[in-house]
Amino acid sequence: MFGIIGIVLTFAMVFGGYLLAGGHMGVILYSLPFEMMMIGGAAVGAYILSNDTSVLKHTVGGIVKAFKGPKWTEQDNQDVLCLLYQLLRIARENPVALEEHIENPESSSIFTAYPRLLADHHVIGLITDTLRSISLNYDDPYQVEEMLSRRIGSLCEEELHVSHALQSTADALPALGIVAAVLGVIKTMGAIDQPPAVLGKMIGGALVGTFLGVFLAYGFVAPLAQRLAAVTKQDQTFYDVIKSVLIAGLHQHATNLCVEVGRQAVPEHVRPSFNTLEDALRELKKAA
Repeated sequence: MFGIIGIVLTFAMVFGGYLLAGGHMGVILYSLPFEMMMIGGAAVGAYILSNDTSVLKHTVGGIVKAFKGPKWTEQDNQDVLCLLYQLLRIARENPVALEEHIENPESSSIFTAYPRLLADHHVIGLITDTLRSISLNYDDPYQVEEMLSRRIGSLCEEELHVSHALQSTADALPALGIVAAVLGVIKTMGAIDQPPAVLGKMIGGALVGTFLGVFLAYGFVAPLAQRLAAVTKQDQTFYDVIKSVLIAGLHQHATNLCVEVGRQAVPEHVRPSFNTLEDALRELKKAA
């Protein structure tokens, strides 16, 4: 919603100010299709040339993600804390029983209670792989923490590839606008025998290229890249919450304390309250 508001506001302020200052849209509208073809086409071609298939496949999804915002909500954070609470309890009370849950999460009564978490293979892999490693006596808290940090960092870096690619495109757009403008000047010089009124329109059309390159770069593509990076980094905190709980568990803290450590790692605007989480854990204890 805010993304759409930003786009509308950008158009309104730029072109509204231009019209109020006495500008005419005729030259811009006439030149726009040709300039957009040159600048936009070159930008898309350069984007394809400079990125691998993985980035290209995830570009549309990344743009949608930037507009939709962070994936994980307050309820999701509460759910993952409840899930980890249940798994840690089983791991301490009956380690053998834990195996059936981490080996087949799709058929686990614990995991299937949280379908949004189960649908994300990164979340499930992070939890099950770590618990599996612990069951194989790879249980040094500091080594596991380092392993998880590397894994989460690698995952975040992979998710940021689209953002980096969009930022590189934003950096290139002003130069591509100059290319289009130069071509317009070349066209104008070829018609130097025309009257000043005709030459003025041709020069104005050429300058539309420079305007369009800068406008697209700093009005749309660069903000979109920054927004996507911010959303990606915020989503990464969800994995950090999981890491915090698992590492606290390896330090042999009480299960409730492990969950509280995780709750404190959640960003404040999506952090479940202490009482809300306690009520949810109390319900789990009753159900067990």
